Amino acid sequence: MDNGSDSAKILAFKSKAPAPPSGLENSARGVYTNNSAGVKAKKTFRQIPSAPERILDAPELIDDYYLNLIDWGSSNQVAVALGCTVYMWNADTGAINQLCQTNPDDEDDYITSVNWGADGKHIAVGTNSAEVQIWDAAQCKKVRTLRGHAARVGAVSWNGSQLATGSRDNNIMIHDVRIREHCTSTLQVHQQEVCGLKWSPSGNQLASGGNDNLLHIFDASSIGNQQALHRLDAHQAAVKALAWCPFQSNLLASGGGTADRCIKFWNTNTGAMLNSVDTHSQVCSLQWNTHERELLSSHGYSQNQLCLWKYPTMTKMAELTGHQARVLHMAQSPDGTTVVSAAADETLRFWKCFDNASEKTKKVRDSNDSSVLRRFNFR
Repeated sequence: MDNGSDSAKILAFKSKAPAPPSGLENSARGVYTNNSAGVKAKKTFRQIPSAPERILDAPELIDDYYLNLIDWGSSNQVAVALGCTVYMWNADTGAINQLCQTNPDDEDDYITSVNWGADGKHIAVGTNSAEVQIWDAAQCKKVRTLRGHAARVGAVSWNGSQLATGSRDNNIMIHDVRIREHCTSTLQVHQQEVCGLKWSPSGNQLASGGNDNLLHIFDASSIGNQQALHRLDAHQAAVKALAWCPFQSNLLASGGGTADRCIKFWNTNTGAMLNSVDTHSQVCSLQWNTHERELLSSHGYSQNQLCLWKYPTMTKMAELTGHQARVLHMAQSPDGTTVVSAAADETLRFWKCFDNASEKTKKVRDSNDSSVLRRFNFR
């Protein structure tokens, strides 16, 4: 799949972000040198690279806010849906393999969502034809097809052997992939397309967002009664961006679309909104830093940037720019140091923005961290 631009297909390495401004350093520190013993040094701001570590060409990535087209699995492979095809890019080797493809004779069918299982071996794939397919990634073999939705499946989320799927038919289905009659519950709480769906890391709660501007929280132990624990209506636009906090189990961040532009924080046990921050731009995706108390957001209209925020003050630490169209999706590496962003400009950009500065010993970076240029094509 060649879009005709060689430069767009080259892995790009750029210089590091500039050093912090001099104002962050105490100019009078010499005065206190003799009294510095036993005084804890003030923590300095870590450097955040302003340029992506690498760029991959992603032709035919669909410009649709309501889909979820990229995920990074525990096997260190990035799954990305480009049109009717799902590709896997191995972050260790750089190898690219085609996982699956919808019927090439059906121009109306394409991939609408992807999500890795926790084992790093299985991928759930939603399609425009309302199917959910389960694939064995190692063998590139389809192991099951789940049916039941009446429209495209734009959001899928694993929780062990459970799979939650959200559709344009407004329904959420809970599947147990181990049993023949796989659909264990159908949740009919949204009035428009379900575009955000995330199980909490513990698996105790499920969050769903829809084009009806609603956010719902479900308790896993009572999900069979088809009632939400909380119905939250504070957003003024579609709720697609959802991210569970890695250091506080009942903390959820949600982001609203163009008419809302806000990141909101919720206590999912009580349903209380803890904070709301106007980002002045469509919020497309959210990722928590697992090493520091930080949150990364990706945006659409009008600056198409990524923003790194300090939590809970929500002080903006950095803006990462370079995408030429809205940054629709993000996914995080298994080691929690790198985030890949996928945008409507048909590129994937890898940002080492979550590097763990607290580690005493850093692994020596391989030759990919030099100024070598490499070419990757999704074919």
